[in-house]
Amino acid sequence: MTASPNPVATAHLPFFVTAPGDTDVLFNVSVVFLVAMVVLAGVVFLTIHSLPERMAHKSKKIQLDIVAVLCLLALFTHEHAFWFAALLLAFIDIPDFLSPFRSIASSVKTMAQQGAGDIPGDHSDATPVTDHTGPDGKASFHA
Repeated sequence: MTASPNPVATAHLPFFVTAPGDTDVLFNVSVVFLVAMVVLAGVVFLTIHSLPERMAHKSKKIQLDIVAVLCLLALFTHEHAFWFAALLLAFIDIPDFLSPFRSIASSVKTMAQQGAGDIPGDHSDATPVTDHTGPDGKASFHA
């Protein structure tokens, strides 16, 4: 049994019309293209979404953790204000107030250790204190 074309059909059919029982190539290409575009759109979306975090990470900003949290909040809540705040924080340099204080504390500690021998009444050169623990391992203090 051969399939004869309908007598009212045109003699020329477009290239994407397939014969009955043949593989629909255009449909398969369309499905692959659609899946690829959805994946590509997701990658572009997540790349743009993580832009402030990557910018803050490259420049080693102090506020990197804040920028990262704001990016995650923007991702999960779909609030664009969080993303814009993260972008602004990624561009702004917040001064580092903690490092000078750490440096001062380190210097004072070093000076205190160097000058410990000059203090009157300091017995740092005396015999070391022995361990005052009893046989049970508890501390025992005797006058």
